[in-house]
Amino acid sequence: MAAGVAMVRLTRVQQQARTRAAVLAAAREEFAEHGFVPAKVDRIAERAELTRGAVYSNFPSKRALYLAVLIDLVERAAEPRATVSPSSRIDALGVFARVWLERLPLVGDSAPGGRLQLRSLDGVFEDEHGPAVLAQLARLEALLLAVALEKGAPVRRVRVAELALTVLDGAGHQAGTAPGFGDPFDVAHACRHLATINLEDVWAPPHLPYVAPASTCSDRWVPPRDLVDRISGGRVDLTDGLVVVLGAGRLGAAEEAVRAAKPGEQVVVVVVTGDQEETGRLVRLRVADAVGCLRRVFAAEAWQHVRLVLDDEALVASAIGLTAVGDDTEAAVSVRGGVIVARAHGRGAGHAAGARRREAMP
Repeated sequence: MAAGVAMVRLTRVQQQARTRAAVLAAAREEFAEHGFVPAKVDRIAERAELTRGAVYSNFPSKRALYLAVLIDLVERAAEPRATVSPSSRIDALGVFARVWLERLPLVGDSAPGGRLQLRSLDGVFEDEHGPAVLAQLARLEALLLAVALEKGAPVRRVRVAELALTVLDGAGHQAGTAPGFGDPFDVAHACRHLATINLEDVWAPPHLPYVAPASTCSDRWVPPRDLVDRISGGRVDLTDGLVVVLGAGRLGAAEEAVRAAKPGEQVVVVVVTGDQEETGRLVRLRVADAVGCLRRVFAAEAWQHVRLVLDDEALVASAIGLTAVGDDTEAAVSVRGGVIVARAHGRGAGHAAGARRREAMP
């Protein structure tokens, strides 16, 4: 060794971080070149100059690794945030569509590389569970878009949000299978005019009148600290409002809590899963992707008092008394002045806790 040059020893944590970064970089190259299905873990290990075991010690499956690559791509993108929301829902849908369509690959891009840019999940989930969770995530994404579109008007906009996302998702799928077909400007123009269609959007789920009522209580509440709202990026205060904990397979129930809350009341949607490696990564990917687009279009106040927390370690769930969580988890509490005043569990929990809170408030 040359004189004056000291060997720097890495700590175990630093070495693990370096190995993980090497695996992600190699996987990104492999998936960009071959796509998800033909990609090989052995080739990823070879690219990273690591063993196959080193890859699997960081990621339990090729699917988990692919999702981690997509998350890394989405979260690395430093996107500007809107300071003022569009003046009308028509303009808002048009701007949102243009932002979303920026992910479409150019005609000359390779098919696998383009699918990576599209965050394509074709062939990634071939079981029943993955598509079921994706359907629930789509409902959550539509709700977040709708809440922003509804600001200042007491009219539900979920159906138009679902329709716009359907059009955009179709454009993305077409770009992956037939690059160059269709004009993104036409798609954005069509989304803009979806806001003019009267879809008679009424919130009246037939099961809600049969939901078991929440129980009243007066329980000491010690909420987790330093939770981050995925929508605004700020800290979440859980000392007052409605807190609903939903598994990845029950995310569509988030709207039940949002509609049950009184105007101006904080609603915190807390997402949990029993499988952090794959389902948890899928949730994180789709939330980061959707919120990244929404933040570029709407100012933070567009979501009024709705907050979104990814409870990877089930801290909120544990704090409200849940001993185990899974993708079917559904529970809610109403908190007032740092005290839990109502609890509900099972289907319709967010609606039940919100209804009980309204009854108790003057």
